[in-house]
Amino acid sequence: MIEPNWDSATEEELWKYVGYSLKKNEIDTTLVGGAVVAIYSSGVYRSGDLDLVNMNNREEKIINETLQELGFEKRGRHFEHQKCKHIFIEFVPSPLSIGSDHTVKPYEVLVEGIIIKILSPTDCIKDRLASYIYFDARECLDQAVLVATKQKFDLHDVKDWCANEGDKAKQAYVDFIRILKKSG
Repeated sequence: MIEPNWDSATEEELWKYVGYSLKKNEIDTTLVGGAVVAIYSSGVYRSGDLDLVNMNNREEKIINETLQELGFEKRGRHFEHQKCKHIFIEFVPSPLSIGSDHTVKPYEVLVEGIIIKILSPTDCIKDRLASYIYFDARECLDQAVLVATKQKFDLHDVKDWCANEGDKAKQAYVDFIRILKKSG
């Protein structure tokens, strides 16, 4: 796979390059968080990082070695590339879940014969709503609406997920629908 233009790489370009390289080394990951919003909004939103879940619990040493081969250095909990100063990588705790839902099944994307994974648009919306609900991150509500305006998604699934997450999540769903209707 060809290296991205490090100075101007988008979250999607960097994810595909890194995800492909990790998977070639038998490290199965799923992209979650704001970078998924960046991808599904075609760059309208920029996250500045890739949050990856280590799906097959590969040893940290193997992940570190693979990313070092790509030019990334571990600094604290982040991996940074000297030529790519605008996006860093972070591994978030597994298992893959959204709120109390541990049955999340990621989308599979074929990149040069290798399957890499990302949250579906529906799960991305739920993920952003979870940050709004549990961390009072108002900007994440706006990100959920942004994805909903740009991608096809399952509204009933979002509503059911909110209903199962409790009262605060039910209110988040009301907020989401209100803002989504305003945005057309």
